[in-house]
Amino acid sequence: MLFQFGSYSSLLLISFTQGIIYSILLLVKAIRTEDKSNYWLSFFIFLCSLFIAPWMLGFAGWYDNQPYRDFMFYTPFQHLFFLGPIIFFYTQSLLNPLFKLSKKDFLHFLPGILYLFVMMSFWIYDKFIFKTYYFYEDQADKDFDNWYQYSGFISMTIYFSLSLRYYFKYKKLIVQVASNADDLLFRWIRNYLFAFLSMICIRLTFTIASIFFPVLDSYQGTWWFFLMFSVVLYYIAVTGYSNAVISKIAFKLSVLNNQPTYLLSSNAVTEETVIDIEHETFEETNSPEIALWKSKIETLIQREKLYQNPELTLTDLAKKLETNASVISKTINQGFQMNFNDCINNYRIEAVKNSFANGDHKKSTLLGIAYDCGFNSKATFNRAFKKNTGTTPKEYLNLIS
Repeated sequence: MLFQFGSYSSLLLISFTQGIIYSILLLVKAIRTEDKSNYWLSFFIFLCSLFIAPWMLGFAGWYDNQPYRDFMFYTPFQHLFFLGPIIFFYTQSLLNPLFKLSKKDFLHFLPGILYLFVMMSFWIYDKFIFKTYYFYEDQADKDFDNWYQYSGFISMTIYFSLSLRYYFKYKKLIVQVASNADDLLFRWIRNYLFAFLSMICIRLTFTIASIFFPVLDSYQGTWWFFLMFSVVLYYIAVTGYSNAVISKIAFKLSVLNNQPTYLLSSNAVTEETVIDIEHETFEETNSPEIALWKSKIETLIQREKLYQNPELTLTDLAKKLETNASVISKTINQGFQMNFNDCINNYRIEAVKNSFANGDHKKSTLLGIAYDCGFNSKATFNRAFKKNTGTTPKEYLNLIS
C-alpha cells in the first residue's frame, strides 16, 4: 500500500492511529462497563481521527496516484455535521443516568445523513452512469468545499452552546438536590467542553489569519491547523478514557426553552414519577406550612446527624420525612433561604466548629474532622468553611485560640 513517509504525513499518522486505538479502547470499555457515554465518546474520537485523515493521506501521496485518488474523492472522511450532535448527546449521557435517544433526537443527525447520501449519489453517478468524472471534474475533494467547512463548524458551535447550556442547567439543579454538588459537577465535563471549544476556535483563528496570511490557506499551511486539532483530539482521547464520571441523579430538562427541570426517581419511566424541583414554591411566602416543614427538617437532621452522610440527597431527606422532594426543596429554598447543598454544608460546618470547640483538632487532622462531619474532599471543605465563616479553617482556629 502506498504511503510516502515525511514530516507532514508521519506526524498526522501518529495522531490518526492513536485516535483509532483510543476509539477502540473506549468501545471496549463501553461494552465492559455498560456505560453509554463511552459509546458516544468512542464515536466522537473515531470521527475526529477520520477528520485529519485526508491531510495525512494527501501528504502520503494518495491524491496523486490512482486508485487512491478516487478513494479519497468518493469517501467522506470529514463528518462535520455529526461531531456537534455527538458531543451534545455525550454530555447528556454523562450527566443523566436515564438519558436515551428519543425519536426526535434522531433529527439532529439528519444533515449528516443527507451529506452522506449526496456523496454516495456522486459516486454512483460518476462510476456507473457518466463513467468518468462529472462531479469531480475540477479534481477538488468535496469535503473541502467552503460551504461544507463553514456550515460544519457553525453546526459544531451551535451544539457546543447547547451542551454548555445543558451543563449550566445541570449545575443549577444539582445544588438543589445533592449535598455533594461539588463532586457531581465533574471537572472532566468542563475540561472536554473547553477542549471542544478549542477545536472550534482553532478553525476560526486560522480562517481569520488566512485573510492576512494567504499561505495559511494553502494545503501545507492548513496542515498546521490539523496538527493543532490532533493535539486537542489526543487530549480528549487520553483523558476521556481515564475519566470515571458516574452520575446517579436522574432528571429531565429542556435545553431550548425555560420549562421546569424535573427530578426523577432512579427507575422513572413515566411522567407520573417526575417532581418539579426548580419552579414550584409555596403560594404564601410566610406560609405556616414552611415553618412546620422547616422545624421537621431541622429536628431530623440534627437528631440523626444526616449531614454526616457525604452523599445525602434531597430524595433521601424526603423519604425519611415521608413526603416528596418538591416539598423539601420548597421549604429549604424559602425557609432556609439557600439551596440544599449549602444548607447541608452549613450543618457540616457547625459540626466542625463544635469539634474545634471540643478540642478535637488537637487529636485529629482538620481533614479527618471534615470527613467525620460529612465532607469528602479538602477543596469542598475549605470552600464551604470560607463561605460560612469568612475565614479559612486555620484562620478560624487562630481566632478562637
